[in-house]
Formats: sequence, C-alpha cells, structure tokens
Amino acid sequence: MANRSKENRIVPRSLLFVLALGLCAVASPAHAQTFPSGTVRIIVPFPAGGATDVLGRVLSVHLQNLWGPPVVSEYRPGAAGLLGTRQVASSPADGYTLLMASTGAILALAGDRPGTGSFDIARELAPVSLIAAPPYILVANPSVPVKTTAELIAHARQNPGKVSFGSSGVGSASHLSGALFQQMAGVDMLHVPYRGTGPAVTDLLGGRIDVMFSPALTVTPHIAAGTLRVIGTTRAARSALFPDFATVAETGLPGYSSLGWFGLFAPVNTPRDIVAKVSADTKTVLTLAEARQRLAEQGAEPEPSAPDDFAAFVNADIAKWLELAHKAGIKLTP
Repeated sequence: MANRSKENRIVPRSLLFVLALGLCAVASPAHAQTFPSGTVRIIVPFPAGGATDVLGRVLSVHLQNLWGPPVVSEYRPGAAGLLGTRQVASSPADGYTLLMASTGAILALAGDRPGTGSFDIARELAPVSLIAAPPYILVANPSVPVKTTAELIAHARQNPGKVSFGSSGVGSASHLSGALFQQMAGVDMLHVPYRGTGPAVTDLLGGRIDVMFSPALTVTPHIAAGTLRVIGTTRAARSALFPDFATVAETGLPGYSSLGWFGLFAPVNTPRDIVAKVSADTKTVLTLAEARQRLAEQGAEPEPSAPDDFAAFVNADIAKWLELAHKAGIKLTP
C-alpha cells in the first residue's frame, strides 16, 4: 500500500507538468486574441515635434482607432535617444510598452555595448516593423560654387578641410551621412555639429556652413524658395516623393546610400504572437490614406515589414555605421 501511495504522489506531478506544457502551448496564440485590453504606450526617445514624434503620433491615433483601448505617445528624450530606448528595453515584455525609434537611437544603443562582438538587435529589443526609411537631402548654400556631387567632390579636393558640413550632432545620422561621403569620395571636409537640425539649417541659410545632409521636411521649403540648392538625395534610387531630385550616387558618387529610418520595437521576449499582431496592424495603419499623407509631409513613404525582415534590416544597417564609426573614430554615445 505504501508503494502505491508513493506512486500516486509521483504520477500526478508528472501529469501536471505535461498538462502545464500543453496549456502553455494552447495559451500562447491566445495572447494576441485579447491584446490589447488596456492602455498601450509608445515611447518616443526624442523631444516632441520631430519626425519620430510625428510618426509615433500617426501610429498612436490609428492603432487606437483599430484596437479601442488608448494608445498614447510618451516622450523620454536624452542621450541621443538612449534614455527612452533603455526604458523600453527594461519594460515588461507584454506589448503594452513600445518604442518608436530612429537610426540614431539604435546606433546610440549599439555604441553603448562596446566589446560585445557584432550587434544583434534581437538581444536588445524585439523588432516589430519598419515604418519608413526616407533619404536625406544633400543641400548647399547657393554661395557654394557646386551644383552636383561631382562638383562638390572636386571643390572639396581643391579646398581640403575648408568645406564645412553641418549635422544635428556627433554620431547622428546626418553626421554619419557626411562621414560616409568623405570616406567614399576621399575628401577632407570640416564637420560642424549642432544641437539639432534646426540650428544647423539656420547657419546653412546664413552661409556659416557650406552643405548639410538633412531630413527632407527641414529643407524642402528652402529649396522651393531658392535659398538652398539641392545637390542630391541619399537613397540609391530616386525617391517617388522627389522624382526630380537626382541622387548623390548618380551625380558623382556611385554606390553611395544613406537612410534615416524609423521603426517600431517592443521589449525582448514579448510573445511572438503579440509582436506579429502589432506588426500586422501597423501595416494596416500605414495603408490608410491619412497616414500616408502624414508620412509624405515628413518626406517619407510607408515601408512596413515583417518582424524578422525588420531585424535583418536593422542589423545590416547598424553594422554598416558601426564599421564606419570605428574607422573614422566617431563616438556614437554622448
């Protein structure tokens, strides 16, 4: 009897373990069926008013319309986007805290992980979807005697260290775009960092710097007014939003490409079905005419992607910039 009693104690525990595994397998797909049942926060790791904020609010409004529960944008600026990015990385992995990040924020995160080998975004965050990957526009003050990339390269070679380019800060995407240009063209230009794009454009207009790789939204009004001159866009192919603007690659620097992308992330270990649902619903939002119009106002076209595709895109892009930063001695964290 004692042996039978002992077996009765052991067998139910084994069965409970098996049943628990089965229940987990059944419960996993159910995550997405009930998500979200409460407020979802989209953390923007930069101040309000920038392109990251605008895209975050586009998602907030339309995802709330789609889901029902509130979806709110919250701002956690600081350290080139690193503070807000870290906050999301350490948040509960339940899908209720998301990150609207840009190239610069993820570069800051990658730069904050020295000595860990190649960067893998999946170790830091769960990629959800690419939102947009707009080109920068290389613009010049009209007093600079260049109209094409080839002419700019020739001018820089004739004036080593004297042709200046502004950026929104050391390690920013606009800085790295210029650093890549110098490396590929074999020229020495003077980098002038600013605390944001706005002050840099102001000095560009005033002739205190010569050229700049800028987000489209910031400079297209000045291009239309004739107070800035387009040299080229930084995508490999022409943008559908700016079909009349030639690319840097086609006007003097073949192979040049630099994108300032924006994307949505969740904490690592967020259930895959929730990540998949948010990714699919983000794609739905980005097909809406109103959302497409708001992105177009930022000089961007919607480019939603599946989570795995987005992870591959991020890793390839970050690897490119990390290599450049290493060779050029650029510090990516404040």
